[in-house]
Amino acid sequence: MHTPLRKLITLILVLATYRSSFGQEINSAKLLKHLEYLSSDALQGRKPLSSGSLMAQNYLLESLTTLEGVAPLYPDFIQRFSFENPREKKNYAGAANVVAFFPGLSSEKVIVVTAHYDHVGIGRRNAEGDSIFNGADDNASGTAALLVLAEYFSKNRPQHGMVFVALDAEEMGLRGAKALVENFPYPLEQILLNVNMDMLSRSEAKEVYASGTYYNPRFKTILEKTTTVGTATLRFGHDIPGTGSEDWSKSSDHGAFFDKKVPHLYFGVEDHADYHQPSDEFARIHPEFYVDTVNLILKALLALDQELLEKR
Repeated sequence: MHTPLRKLITLILVLATYRSSFGQEINSAKLLKHLEYLSSDALQGRKPLSSGSLMAQNYLLESLTTLEGVAPLYPDFIQRFSFENPREKKNYAGAANVVAFFPGLSSEKVIVVTAHYDHVGIGRRNAEGDSIFNGADDNASGTAALLVLAEYFSKNRPQHGMVFVALDAEEMGLRGAKALVENFPYPLEQILLNVNMDMLSRSEAKEVYASGTYYNPRFKTILEKTTTVGTATLRFGHDIPGTGSEDWSKSSDHGAFFDKKVPHLYFGVEDHADYHQPSDEFARIHPEFYVDTVNLILKALLALDQELLEKR
């Protein structure tokens, strides 16, 4: 790791230790540790069914199933599914979503928090000779955020039940998310909303978007009360029908929920030069912005959990 980045991360962790005494903070040290591991060369880009994908699954299981109060919704916390990839003309039998559930204190409805842990694996070498598509921002960043958010809510029980799902095979057509909504353990009407996270760790503008409020304006009213945490600023948009690629309503796993008319919010940054490149590596994230972004999402979840309970 580059020395300046290491120094910056150390400074962030010192500040986070000071700020954590005020509550409502994720574990910043674990967040960065999770991201560094999940985007490491050892996991070889986390392509479904690869050895790197299996390593990621085991890491997710160890991180989630040891949390206090966690319950399985599928055997051994894993939802297995299969699909055909027409581009490769290959059947992917045994892809896996990792699912952890925390019962709510006051409501039988659930908030489903998702992030895909797969990426595109190993491909053509770039000019630097690197062929591993590490997917640090896309989407080890969302997966690491899911792990620390699950840890937070294991210690601070929510009003609604919360289902944390690390999804497989997003890069092959939202396959894990589609399998989840087709075989969800509760009626889909029981889902209050899906909160999906995909690409959170870098933004030159220091902006993260909440897409989906066009369809769910009451969510925007709640989120507008907290639009800045440290260096991270929350923006709204990328959800207007008819705007082509600017409409993110089906751009990631929340699209599977959208198709089933389940309300959603998608947190993510705009694309950058390293998107789907071997250069999407841990060394290129913006650590301070990333930590602040995940704390912003935590505050959003806390507000949604409380205010949607009061208004139901």
